[in-house]
Amino acid sequence: MHPGYGFLSENAAFARAVTGAGLTWIGPPPEAIEAMASKTRAKDLMARAGVPLLAAVDPARATERDLPLLLKAASGGGGRGMRLVRALAELPAALTAARAESRAAFGDDEVFAEPYLARGRHVEVQILADLHGTVWVLGTRDCSLQRRHQKVIEEAPAPHLPPALRESLHRAAGAAARAVAYTGAGTVEFLVDGDRAHFLEMNTRLQVEHPVTEAVHGIDLVALQIAVAEGEPLPPAPPAPRGHAVEARLYAEDPADDWRPRIGRLHRFRVPAHLRTDSGVTDGDTIGVHYDPLLAKVVAHAPTRAAALRALADGLARTPLHGPVTNRELLVRTLRHPEVVAGGADTSFYERRLAELTAPADAHTERLAALAAAVAQARAAARESGGPGGWRNLPSAPALRAYRAEPGGTVHEVRYRTTRDGIRSEDHPAVTVEPETRPGTVHLTSEGVRRTYEAAVYGQEVYVDTPGGTSCAFTTLPRFPEPAATTAPGSLLAPLPGTVVRLADGLCEGARVAEGAPLLWLEAMKMEHRVSAPRAGVVARLPVAPGRQVEVGALLAVIEDPEPAPEPHDTPRRPKENPAP
Repeated sequence: MHPGYGFLSENAAFARAVTGAGLTWIGPPPEAIEAMASKTRAKDLMARAGVPLLAAVDPARATERDLPLLLKAASGGGGRGMRLVRALAELPAALTAARAESRAAFGDDEVFAEPYLARGRHVEVQILADLHGTVWVLGTRDCSLQRRHQKVIEEAPAPHLPPALRESLHRAAGAAARAVAYTGAGTVEFLVDGDRAHFLEMNTRLQVEHPVTEAVHGIDLVALQIAVAEGEPLPPAPPAPRGHAVEARLYAEDPADDWRPRIGRLHRFRVPAHLRTDSGVTDGDTIGVHYDPLLAKVVAHAPTRAAALRALADGLARTPLHGPVTNRELLVRTLRHPEVVAGGADTSFYERRLAELTAPADAHTERLAALAAAVAQARAAARESGGPGGWRNLPSAPALRAYRAEPGGTVHEVRYRTTRDGIRSEDHPAVTVEPETRPGTVHLTSEGVRRTYEAAVYGQEVYVDTPGGTSCAFTTLPRFPEPAATTAPGSLLAPLPGTVVRLADGLCEGARVAEGAPLLWLEAMKMEHRVSAPRAGVVARLPVAPGRQVEVGALLAVIEDPEPAPEPHDTPRRPKENPAP
């Protein structure tokens, strides 16, 4: 039984159930899983083994000097039950949220706190041990590029580590494995601050990012896990590393909208063949709310780090991805960012750089993409009808198509004429629309430069892959739009489908709330999402409760302006009597 890398892979009771059923468990012994299951107990064990640690902080005794703090679930990982606290006033609510999320995910609400190193690097060491006492230390991985404490881009080996520090990480990882009589594949994670490393946790399973280690060492970790479980001995030393590997996690999420996951039909997904792609989705699949939004892991391996970064960025830029909003553009920009190219980016990278990495495509690029969409749709309509594209009752008037850019919402109106020589843009007279070479391909020439756009139409959705690697998504707007459905002012709608897990303390109809105050939490795609008050006011309606499942756009609450206090009325004054003459 191979448990993959989900939560069951670190469940000692499940491992015992497997062996109790007469099957072979492909993983570490249950005792090793238990020893590392609680991060607090694991830290005590590692301290006795001489592994360097980050000093823990008692949340009940935390002071301003201890800030910022990072709250962590003692029994889990993957960003669940983790909260960053920058002010003591935030600590009680953060503890409540962390405990609730940890209890829901791991069945244990134990939470601990440690200092948050804002500019630290997340570096881990892969180990593999057999049943005969051999422990392989398979080098380092840098996993510092994270969002919401979950990894986005990983690479092996970790760049720019002093040789002495790298060697100390290897020794500490080997000591951790031997301290619990470990067998199988595992990962020892560290937080690196300058030239010092601190033990974070040991993952008693295969990591999502294991392909970069496989690429660099030329091995198959899963095959080796099976061989170890069958009792085969490992060679005395692992294969020497070769080159550099980088992995990017492709998520169905919108980084510009607080990393919210997105759902919908995946129309087309094609990664260049020279990149390794581990994925469970294909064309036509629907991305739903019940699973993590991870679509694929895409890996590049090259002789040098610079070549690996370039190969992965270029490959992702050439990947048609038509469907829900994804982080593809963010990945490409990250891999090309000077700070990342230089090496050594820390865990605060996305917090510091998100605005520039999620800036929308420039207006000119988006307008030309809209023109390409209109041309492609006009030609498709002409092929279907057998007549000229853009046939109008008034041939002297230009044809008009309107699009809404997604997810930005900018509306583009495209005017064009169909002549004997082809299609001519009314909005871009300097742009020549070249003759069609194949369906969906649009060539636009401007200032002597010919640029090729690939447009794909799926009902009212149009996706245009631009020559610069940017992908623009549009929704075709009707020529005669129906009257818009009205929503009561102050309505708070569900940003995504999910389950209401809890309400803010004291939240009820009639309660007063401040702008930006957290009102409730939705759970979707293995993450909790906070929903805040869009404005200050009074809760007029609250149609949801914990446990309620909601669809995207469902009404969560209505916030109304508080009734103005009645103006004070002056007591009527008696007219002053005239003095007697």
